[in-house]
Amino acid sequence: MNEKPAWKAAAEEEIRLGLEERARGMEGRARVRARRAAGHVLGEYFRRVGIPDPGPNAYTRLKVLLAQRDAPAEARRAAHFLTMKVNLDLQLPPGVDLFAETQRLAQSLLGESLDFPENHA
Repeated sequence: MNEKPAWKAAAEEEIRLGLEERARGMEGRARVRARRAAGHVLGEYFRRVGIPDPGPNAYTRLKVLLAQRDAPAEARRAAHFLTMKVNLDLQLPPGVDLFAETQRLAQSLLGESLDFPENHA
């Protein structure tokens, strides 16, 4: 039996909870969950490559990644979207899905995919 690493289990749980919140119309909370999931991915990435971890705060971890000029462009793009502020209508730009960006981060930095609930488009 293969048990999931703690970082992956934690990230997938944040995604599951975030998608439930999105389904209930709680998009702001869903965005927070996506960022928290990304924080778990980044914690593992920092551990693997030896970057000092600034702590468990996902936003701080995303900012550290953005400052890494040698980080993969795709990961930096995902981190940019994950740190983007909402507009006056509390929306991100059309087509930006923070759960998809978190998946992109996991794939580009760790070469791994996160499992999403079956009903996620």
